[in-house]
Amino acid sequence: MGFSELLHTIGGMGNFQILQTALIMFPTILITCHNFLQNFTAMTPEHHCRPVNWTNGSQVPGGVRDGDLLRVFIPLDKDQKPERCLRFSEPHWQILNLNGTSSLNLDIEGCLDGWVYDQSVDSSIVSEWDLVCDHKSLKSIAQSIYMTGQLVGAIIFGIFSDRYGRKRVLQSATVLMIAVGLGAACAPGFPAYCAFRFLSGMAMTGIIVASLCLTMEWTPTQRRTLVNTYAMYMITLGQVILSGLAYFIRQWRWLQGTVSVTYVIILLYSWGLPESACWLVTHNKLDMAVKNLRAVARLNGRKEQGRKLTPEVVSFHMQEDTAAVKESPFFLDLFRTPGLCKVTCCIALGWFSAGFSFYGLALDLQKFGFNIYGVQMLFTVMDLPTKLLAGLSMGYFGRRITVVSLLLLASCMILVTTFVPQDMNTFQMILCLFGKGSLAGCFSCLYLYTMELFPTEIRQIGMSAGIFSTRLGSLLAPLIYILGRHSPVLQPVMFGLMPILAAIAASFLTETNNQPLLDTIQETEKRMKMAHDKKRNISENTTKNGLVSLLSEMTKVEGTV
Repeated sequence: MGFSELLHTIGGMGNFQILQTALIMFPTILITCHNFLQNFTAMTPEHHCRPVNWTNGSQVPGGVRDGDLLRVFIPLDKDQKPERCLRFSEPHWQILNLNGTSSLNLDIEGCLDGWVYDQSVDSSIVSEWDLVCDHKSLKSIAQSIYMTGQLVGAIIFGIFSDRYGRKRVLQSATVLMIAVGLGAACAPGFPAYCAFRFLSGMAMTGIIVASLCLTMEWTPTQRRTLVNTYAMYMITLGQVILSGLAYFIRQWRWLQGTVSVTYVIILLYSWGLPESACWLVTHNKLDMAVKNLRAVARLNGRKEQGRKLTPEVVSFHMQEDTAAVKESPFFLDLFRTPGLCKVTCCIALGWFSAGFSFYGLALDLQKFGFNIYGVQMLFTVMDLPTKLLAGLSMGYFGRRITVVSLLLLASCMILVTTFVPQDMNTFQMILCLFGKGSLAGCFSCLYLYTMELFPTEIRQIGMSAGIFSTRLGSLLAPLIYILGRHSPVLQPVMFGLMPILAAIAASFLTETNNQPLLDTIQETEKRMKMAHDKKRNISENTTKNGLVSLLSEMTKVEGTV
């Protein structure tokens, strides 16, 4: 293809590409921190109702211990632990002389005066705004609101990026993230916090899709798998860094603010990044494209080759591509042709399923009953081998078979947890570890696969459609938690069945391994038709050969008779 030849002329994977690939670590790390931030800022500490009419210990009989004192005010649950959402309407000192309360008819009521929280767990939005008991679902709703912001941002910033350029979107989304992230850290109440988190989700999507597209469009075809694998490992590193930050910064406001203000790094270095020459060429901005190509050639030690580039030379390489590109791409362009419509629907289902099941496993770590910092680290470390295997598989076996295999493996791991007893927490966690790791590897495939399936003129919109789908899935995942309280088996069944449907859809996609990036919708449609014709020819040949063998066998049988 034309642009691939231009990249090869100015050095291929040279110094500039290596530097740009290294810089992508910042957006991927910070975005991961924001995605999983609520695992720590919304931790639910042990709690019970504030005792009725209790101000000090002046009325406590002598020799009563603190544990016994709590029994006077708070009933015990089936595990002999203080009820979280109920209390006695008045203190019952006679309980201290009995073995239990089953024989007593004692009046109980809700937590009318608030709650008392475990002080060993530092502040979170749950303890600050009492998101427990009847308000427990608000914690999941807050995460869904954040994911809704990502969903909206995928549409808005995807369209803006294809119309106005990757660099502008990266800078504007970064400024927005810094502002609203600090706003969430200073939020005076839960509604304001949710509003700022919604805007944070929007900005986060703009940053990730713009930075990934900007990097991949400057990367030669042969190195895209390697660069994509590196970016996916930076996402894993982000989870490790978040666990460390959360361990040392226990106040949720300081943690929220620290993660948000670090986006200044992206804003500073983004001013020195050149706009994607691929985008500039396909939008007929040849003078700026030549300027950027010469700058990259100079950094790659190909200054002489860069001097030879002129608007005429670039236009000659790309004249077919620029003639076919629409000036202002729109979301409906994803469905303009039958082949492109097929790609969009199949890849969107893959993204939806991966996001739905991945966040369904990764955002509810407290349910295992272990130290949340250790569990988060364990779930993060599991991503390392799966992403490595995914990267190797994409290179050797191709994108399609890798995606399908990982989705099916994740589905099996999740569905098996349906049959595991509730008290076997360790075994459940191990199965979820493998399921989440498989989905993490699937994500690393989908990021690269999506950018290779869509042409340059709508690549950003296609990428945004994928991000939109996965955020729609991640938005619904916390809501399944709410339904799961009424039917516990619903969670693993829902999270396990969706990857099977996505695997079926992914099997209809074309393979893109070692294929150049396409620039126009016409090229994409042509490739889809060629793949379809090839499959049809193979099917016809197989059918024909099968009929010939069958007729031959029938002839032999008839001869013996």
